[in-house]
Amino acid sequence: MNPRLALLQPYPFERLRQFLTGVVPNPALSEIKLSIGEPQHATPQFIRQALAEGSAGLANYPGTLGGDVLRQRIATWVGQRYDIPAPDPGTQVLPVLGSREALFSFAQAVIDGTRPDALVACPNPFYQIYEGAALLAGARPVFLNTLPTNGFALDLDALSPAEWARVQLLYVCTPNNPTGKVLTLKDWEQLFSLSDRHGFIIASDECYSEIYCDETVKPLGGLEAAHKLGRHDYRNLVMFSSLSKRSNVPGLRSGFVAGDRALLAKYLLYRTYHGSAMSPAVQHASLAAWNDEAHVRENRRLYAEKFDRVTPLIARHLPTARPDAGFYLWAQTPIADTEFSRELLRQYNVSVLPGSYLGRESGGLNPGSNFVRIALVADLDACLEAAGRIADFCQKL
Repeated sequence: MNPRLALLQPYPFERLRQFLTGVVPNPALSEIKLSIGEPQHATPQFIRQALAEGSAGLANYPGTLGGDVLRQRIATWVGQRYDIPAPDPGTQVLPVLGSREALFSFAQAVIDGTRPDALVACPNPFYQIYEGAALLAGARPVFLNTLPTNGFALDLDALSPAEWARVQLLYVCTPNNPTGKVLTLKDWEQLFSLSDRHGFIIASDECYSEIYCDETVKPLGGLEAAHKLGRHDYRNLVMFSSLSKRSNVPGLRSGFVAGDRALLAKYLLYRTYHGSAMSPAVQHASLAAWNDEAHVRENRRLYAEKFDRVTPLIARHLPTARPDAGFYLWAQTPIADTEFSRELLRQYNVSVLPGSYLGRESGGLNPGSNFVRIALVADLDACLEAAGRIADFCQKL
């Protein structure tokens, strides 16, 4: 077996399952699950229909590069969404099987495993794929804490110049999971400066980019920031996007990578061996989804209503606020986050995710400790019911 597998920690939801073994939720209350960031809004019927209509393509092996029509549509969407020239669909866009798969495999393609001192940097707390991807590529993950004291900004001073020189890949998540923080143009300018100085690649995870509350203020994207700063070749930058949250199709496993054409050429080579070409039926459904914005606006409206109604109820008892974007509330707890999560489930049958499971100790602390991540993915009534139960629970503490 690959000895690097022993370096992996249990995934947060497996840790939570093990931790809660033996806990009996209050049987008088219905279960409300707000621990997993799995969209619960209905999948649009036209996407389901397109998937069925595309089934004729199952008789053919799909190409790793994806179909011309889909890549062109994705390129057009990127240009329209970020108000930049559309990337070249032939060299700067690559369909992938959801952002999770691509975020992991990209590290395997770009990390120089012959260098035993290679580092991969990422936010802390973070999406656990970043750590696993780094470890299995032969690199060591290092962490940039994000704390409420600095507005959840990346602590770029956490690494010394010597450590930055060893970084080969930097993962950023914007809007961030779990804090909801969106990187600003100034943030991107700092990151690009570091990348130019030390030569590392930036992988921008933007899978929550289409979940925001103000239709007039769209979250800034990595390619958009690069273009604003005159980096029109997107050197050492790739962005990852997905239909899962945008279109409520997590089971479709469809997304794309876009950016630096030189990096994508090598990544495409890797993927021809990786064996992750997108099914023709999924391509057909993806094309339909990227072609429509009405369902995305409605999706945002539903989340905005939940944040409007739920945030004040929880904020009366736990320090939290509406995030820049995304569908999580990142709330501080008055007791250990694990104990809070366990007792909330036992007494009120509401599940949330302990923040410490999303973080690692760095700089003498785990920045996820004494936080819980509350995923507002259930319908409005369920989220309001959960907020009421959380309020009751907090009043008893």
